[in-house]
Amino acid sequence: MTWLAPDTFLTFCRGIPLADLTGFFSEADLPPTASGTADGWAWLTHHPDTTPDGGAVQQLGQYITGFRYQDRVRDQQHVDMVFLASTPACSCDDRYAVPHCADHPYQFAHSRGGFAVSLFNVGARRESRRFGSQADLFIRQFLEQGIVGRTTRYDTDPDFNPDGTRTIRIIAEHFGLPAAPLGTRVAETPR
Repeated sequence: MTWLAPDTFLTFCRGIPLADLTGFFSEADLPPTASGTADGWAWLTHHPDTTPDGGAVQQLGQYITGFRYQDRVRDQQHVDMVFLASTPACSCDDRYAVPHCADHPYQFAHSRGGFAVSLFNVGARRESRRFGSQADLFIRQFLEQGIVGRTTRYDTDPDFNPDGTRTIRIIAEHFGLPAAPLGTRVAETPR
């Protein structure tokens, strides 16, 4: 099951109207390929063929939540940004918390106050390398599902969560993200 169309950058924002959000991205020469609203979230998609720098998309979303846009965003304390990328995880994140290359941004980032407060890649046990001030935001659910830990279900079954579908389901449930822009409904899967 895919959780997002291949090679897609998807940005969810709660607390900024869609027109303002698309305007911010267009002003930065990052116009979205699609946009919409659902369940209290505005969302934008970008594709690497038209917007090759996914890191710039994630970073702008992060900046919009902070002081750089405080004169244009009314209630920044209530702005959340969730960024998802279905581009492959970059090998540059093998051992270090370093910015990714333009072609391979982190596959998940949650931003508030102008900072990415949690970010990591998804699937194939990559969730074990989480970074940010809220790096353990999902730790209970990840441990319960066997996604992270000293040994994971992926260690014994490489077919367990290789694409991060279970991880994205946990993220979507935690934030109450709308299913429509995710492409296919991220269904509950048995443990």
